[in-house]
Amino acid sequence: MSEISNNSSIRIQMLSDFSRKMIEGENGAKLYKEYRERLETIIPHDVISAFDNMILENIPMDKIKTGVNKILNILYKTIQSYPAIPTPPNTILSAIADDNAKMETQLKEIRPLIKLVSKGDYTQDIINELKENFTNISLFNKHYIIKENILFPMIENSWTDYRCLQIMWSFHDDIRRNLKTIISILDKNELDLKQFNRHLGDIYFNMLNIKFREEKILFPRIIETIENEKLVSALAEAVEIGFPFINNEYFEKHSKSSKERTQQGKVNLNTGFPTPEQIRLIFNHLPVDITYVDENDEVVFFSTPKHRIFPRSNAVIGRKVHNCHPPESVKIVEQIVESFRAGERDVAKFWINIMNKFILIQYFAVRDNNGNYKGVVEVSQDATEIRALEGEQRLLDWE
Repeated sequence: MSEISNNSSIRIQMLSDFSRKMIEGENGAKLYKEYRERLETIIPHDVISAFDNMILENIPMDKIKTGVNKILNILYKTIQSYPAIPTPPNTILSAIADDNAKMETQLKEIRPLIKLVSKGDYTQDIINELKENFTNISLFNKHYIIKENILFPMIENSWTDYRCLQIMWSFHDDIRRNLKTIISILDKNELDLKQFNRHLGDIYFNMLNIKFREEKILFPRIIETIENEKLVSALAEAVEIGFPFINNEYFEKHSKSSKERTQQGKVNLNTGFPTPEQIRLIFNHLPVDITYVDENDEVVFFSTPKHRIFPRSNAVIGRKVHNCHPPESVKIVEQIVESFRAGERDVAKFWINIMNKFILIQYFAVRDNNGNYKGVVEVSQDATEIRALEGEQRLLDWE
């Protein structure tokens, strides 16, 4: 048995085999009896790698999620007993843990209201209060957004077996849908108690299970494999989005704006470091014409997409904007610019028909972080196809 305990690859393969059999519907009690002693040797890293294998085997996500819930229920005590690694303070992990604690407290605090509703002993005021509580809990979506956009990319860049994150992300989406649904149920004139209880159970089960999986499975591996400095920097990124249930003022000193980063030959855009060539390509592949006029009313830049709507040449660079328009329209342009400069407006829109095309022209005021006027961006777009769209299209239609 010591050989299994000390050999990670053997443990992972064993857990992968057990998980596959569970997902395929083999007898759970029989499987547990067969694998029990070996399952007690599992550590969080093994779970991450075994679930990564499931994704690589292209098992349908709905089957994986059903299996994951059963497997982690079996492994709960083993994972719970894994020696705790202290969560490093002032990092994205400590913030996530604090946010989780607040979320769990809120779920506990509304249980008395839920009991009254489940018994049928409630008034409209109780329903309204419950709806208000779940509306507030739905703000926890920002917690998941932080994970998906900050923590997950960091993990993907550090681990080869990161695909378990896809499973967690899918559970995030389930939670979002269930919260929207339960608020909708509470908003109706008559309460559908059966539907309410079903979605309520899913919310509690998934939110608390995701908390456990974050702190007991992801955190130990993250702490072992990712430098603390990166976790501190990630907190600064997370603060830009904002945690739903913890006081972000506590994290002000970690704001990324206080730490300027540079990379040789690249442009610091705060949200990334593309090269000038990459920036040019991005602008020129957008299906719009873009022109930027600075605070001195001089043309600074224009994009060159494949199909321009209005012609431009390099001769326009440095030209005063009022010289770039015919007399009939220059007054309108000047009115827009002056309204933007005075802070009276931020957007102006026009739409016209040219050669059977519906053209949308938009002007946007550009301001710095202090609200100072820094010019105008003009965006022109052929919106003919967009205007004709109806319904929804969720599948790829390349064929």
